[in-house]
Amino acid sequence: MKYLIILEPTDTGYSAYSPDMDGCVAAGATKSETMELMREALVMHVEALLEDGFPVPQPSSEAELIEVAA
Repeated sequence: MKYLIILEPTDTGYSAYSPDMDGCVAAGATKSETMELMREALVMHVEALLEDGFPVPQPSSEAELIEVAA
């Protein structure tokens, strides 16, 4: 499954989360490190949900960019 990941700059690097996977977050010094940590976090999150007998949320979030005059 492919989940939308929101990647945001922070004072110390980047943070990431998925709108479809409540509570699953990651942070790192670089974009690539943060994305790798997020991938690992998603795998662990899905495994924990299955182990505890909870359903795994289906990916449903989408992103669009909208241009406006500033």
